[in-house]
This record gives sequence, structure tokens and C-alpha cells, in this order.
Amino acid sequence: MGTEASSFETSEMLATFLASTPLLSESWRLCNISNTSTPRGFLVEQIGDVGYIAFSGNQTVGNSEPSCRNLVPLMESDGNALFIPLHRLNEGEEPVMVHAGLLQLFLSMHISASFQNQMLALMEKSRPIVITGHSLGGTVATLCTLWLLSYFQSVSSPVQVLCITFGSPMLGNESLSKAVLRERWGGNFCNVVSKHDIMPRMLFAPQASFTQLHFLLQYWHLSMNCPRFGMLAQLHDEDKADLFRLVLCHLEVIAQAGEEVAKSLFWPLGSYLFCSEEGAICVDNAVSVIKMMHLLLMTGSPYSCVEDHLKYGDYVEKVSLQYLNQGSFMQADIPESSYESGVAISLQSLGIYSQETVAKPVKDCLKTARRMGLRPNLNAAKLAVSLAKINPYRAQIEWYKASCDESDDHMGYYDCFKLRDNSKKGAKVNLNRHKLASFWNNVIKMLDNNELPYDFNRRAKWVNTSQFYKLLVEPLDIAEYYRTGMHHVKGHYLKQGRERRYEIFDRWWRERKVSVDENNKRSKLASLTQDSCFWARVEEAREWLDNIRSESDPRNLALLWENIDAFEKYARKLVDNKEVSRDVLLKNSSYNLWVEEWSKLKSQLKKCSLQFPDYVNGKVVP
Repeated sequence: MGTEASSFETSEMLATFLASTPLLSESWRLCNISNTSTPRGFLVEQIGDVGYIAFSGNQTVGNSEPSCRNLVPLMESDGNALFIPLHRLNEGEEPVMVHAGLLQLFLSMHISASFQNQMLALMEKSRPIVITGHSLGGTVATLCTLWLLSYFQSVSSPVQVLCITFGSPMLGNESLSKAVLRERWGGNFCNVVSKHDIMPRMLFAPQASFTQLHFLLQYWHLSMNCPRFGMLAQLHDEDKADLFRLVLCHLEVIAQAGEEVAKSLFWPLGSYLFCSEEGAICVDNAVSVIKMMHLLLMTGSPYSCVEDHLKYGDYVEKVSLQYLNQGSFMQADIPESSYESGVAISLQSLGIYSQETVAKPVKDCLKTARRMGLRPNLNAAKLAVSLAKINPYRAQIEWYKASCDESDDHMGYYDCFKLRDNSKKGAKVNLNRHKLASFWNNVIKMLDNNELPYDFNRRAKWVNTSQFYKLLVEPLDIAEYYRTGMHHVKGHYLKQGRERRYEIFDRWWRERKVSVDENNKRSKLASLTQDSCFWARVEEAREWLDNIRSESDPRNLALLWENIDAFEKYARKLVDNKEVSRDVLLKNSSYNLWVEEWSKLKSQLKKCSLQFPDYVNGKVVP
């Protein structure tokens, strides 16, 4: 069944949808109008229920080379509050970075009253909004879409948004691409790229060649208001050849590095619809997109790489015809397998079916895209099966907790495990604790190695399951840490003993979407204490209480009093909000014994203060 699955899946569905509706052709029509009638601006149009905003490709990024090449962290930019969902990063991940000049272009438009008023009117009247742009206008359209998607996360009835770009350069780094996938926004972006257009590939060129790229960019801007290719013709053939060679060579280096090393500053975002005079194919795997950009540019020439940037009107028409008449591509020598047929049709669509030197690498690239696209989801599915297999270990620990909380010694879950004897029951629970830790450590390892979907940590199933595991099992880890005296060797658990997986699960839980029910006040005690580190805090508080009796340094005494007071208030708040399990309040639990001891000490201090008015913090002041 797997071999017969769609080779391009969601990206192919997106392409089919666009080509079978007026969205693609209307987007290009508005881009064309915007390029000539609204230089350095945008136009807004309502067509039925669909609202369009088209950004002109006639933009000025800057006259200096660094402004065209520089990347800046999105969360440190002037408009960082506009893109808050993109600020969330996985551990060890580079910050989300975007093209500095293009970000400033969008921000300068965003702060204008005209833009704000037209966008508000568009959101009120339109259910779906299509944001589009040609050339540099495409990158501004991408930023506008990211802003709207971020804004709609806080809206109860968000509007559907789709971004369609034509011949747009890259916008940001690999972290931006990953962040978009984590938010499940990948399907909101479709980048139409003709197979020889050098503009979407130009930022892959090395720094040394950027003066030529900047020079070419200025010609492109000027050509928007001129007859077809009028200004482009002024670019010397030698410059075109040098530019073509530089971009092609550097693309080859990046494409060969593949998924092992991302050597490019810029990285693809969303789906890419590669089009030609024969039709189009769609790919959404970033590594495969780069390889396709390289392989298709190989079939072009210095002149075609410049010319192609202004031919999207012709290509859009061909794309629509292709998807209306897909059957016409089938020939006798095309394999009967649906998967092989799909690949063969794709090669036909790019006009390279008979070019063996290029057709084979492209075919391999498409197969790789399918494999890489399926692998993370298959791994997630396998993990779900593995999770079901380890659930009995978790169930046995739950049973152990219930039996401890009901026992006659009134100690509860934490203290029973910490003070356990060599019984089989305790040993079994300890073994299950290690088995569960091994499973979750493997999940973290797979995430670190990019073997799982980028939005894995946003999926409710895994966020909720990891949180339940943490609340159930971390108290056992804390108990074992203090049982074995590791706090004397390494220091207290919170600073020196906590496993990385729990810190990661904390972040997953903080970043989840909170439902209305979760904010309701509890009417009864929680089944599991909502602070999984509660018992580690109790252990520290016990040590503070022991130290306060023997401490003579006034400064250290003041700090101990402050720490104990803070813990008492924190614990009381948890109890009052019913965010603790019943085992916390049992008669002989570590917490309850600490409360009794602390109450006695305060009573003694109060009595001493009455007898000795100068009695302060347990000491008589001379």
C-alpha cells in the first residue's frame, strides 16, 4: 500500500487545488497590475468572497550590498511582536532569521495607515484571503502572511489565508522553515518558480558574487515599467554568463550536501510549484526543493535564467491546462504503477522526460522527497505503537501510587518509594521507571535528529502524554535521588539532578494551546500534584529548617527565613487551589511533617519574642 501512495501528498493536493480554481490566474493578474500601477506598493481587490492583496515586485531593498544580504533575528527586530508564534524554538536551534531589507520593506508598509485600514476592511469582508506578489513582492507577501497567521492565532474565528508567490527570492533561514512547519502553516504557502528563473535561486550565490546580483536586481526593478525585457537587454551577456555559472555552482554544492549539512543562509519555505511550458510539479520537502532548483537550472542558459523571470503569465496558463488534461501525458512507455506513473508525468510536466542525463537525477530527487516526507510521520506512527506497548508499565506505577496512598502508614506515594525495602513490588516499580525513561529519552533523541515531524511537540497526544508521564514518574526520580544520597554528592535535585527530558516536557506544556476548561478552578484535589518537582522543593525546605537552628550568621539566617517563607506561601497556594494529590496531605508525608515542624518552630519563636523583646530570628540581640 505504501508504494502506491501519492508521491507528493499535501503539496500535490495544494497544486491541484490551485490549478483547478481561478486563484492562481487571478493572483498573477493582480501581480502584473501591481508591478506597473503601484510601484513600491500594493493593491487590494475583492473577487466574490475572496479578498486579494498583491504586492508590487518593483521594490527597493537598499543601495548597499550588506542590506541586501544581511539576515536578522526575527524576535530582535522592530516588528518582533508581530510574529510571536515563530519565536518558539526547540533546544539548541538557531534563532529564526529573515532577510533584513525585506523585513524593513514589510514593516514600513505595515505601520502605514493605508495598509492597516485596507487590511481591516479586507478581513471584515473576506472569508479566504489570498496574499500574492511577484519577485521581491513575493517575499513581502510571505512576511504579510506570517503576520496574519500569527495574528489569527489569537482570534476566535480566524480567516483562511493563502500565500502565492511568483519568482520570489528566499526569505529566511532553516529555523524559519522549521518554525512554519511546527505551526502547521506549510500548506499556506505556494511558491511558483519557473524552471530557469534565477531570482528564486540568486541568494544561494556566494557573497563574492552579490555585487552582480544586486546590479541585476536593479535592472529587474527598472524593467517592471518597460516593454518586455527592454531593460534586461542592457545586461551584458558576459555578466549573465558569470551570474548563471556562480549561482549554478553554488547551488550544486548545497544540493549535494543534502539533509546532512545546510550550508546555505537561506532555506525554502512552504511548497514549490516548479513550472515550465509543458506544465508543473509541486514539491514541499526543503532539501528536495533545493536539489530541484539545481537540476532544473542545469537545463537552462544564461539568457533563459533572466528571461524566465517575466514569463509567469504564460506558465500559469500552462499549469491550469495540465491539471485539466492530466490524462494526455500518459504514454505507452510510462509504467502502470500509480507511483511510477506519477513520477513519469512529473518529468513530462517539466519537459525533461526524454533528457536522460537530467531526468534520472530529477526522478531520484522526487523519490527522495517522497521518502523524506513520509519518514517523520511513519516514525511518529511507530512511536504511537511503542507507546501503547509501554502503557502497562505506566499503569503498574499508577496502581502502586494508589496502593501507597491507601496504606496504613499514611506516608503516600513519594515517601513509600523513597523509604521502600527490598520487596519485589518496589523493585518492579523501579524497573518500570527506567523503561519509561528509556522510551522518552529515545523520543527526545529522535527529535534532536530531525526524525519526527517538526510539529510533533505541538500535537496534543504527545504533549498530554508526556505531561502525565512527568507528573507520575518524576516524583519517583526525586525520591530515588534523595534515597541514594545524590544530593550530598552533586547538590540538590532542582539544580543538579533533573533530567533534560523533564525540562523539555515543561516547555511543551507551557507552549500548548490552553482550553477554557483548564482555567476553571478545581473542585477537588488533583489526581497528580501539578508541580512534578514539588517533592524536590520539600527536600530543600527540610534542609533549610534544619540549618536555621544552627546558623549564627545574621545574613545567612535572613536568607533561610526568606526561602522558608517563600516555600510556605507557594505550597499553601498549591493546596488551596487543590493542585496537589491527596498523598501530599497524608499524616506522615514529608510535607505534612515539615508543616508540623515549621509550626512548632514558629510557636517557639513567638513565645521567645514575648519573653525577650529583643529576640530576632532565633537570636537574642545584645
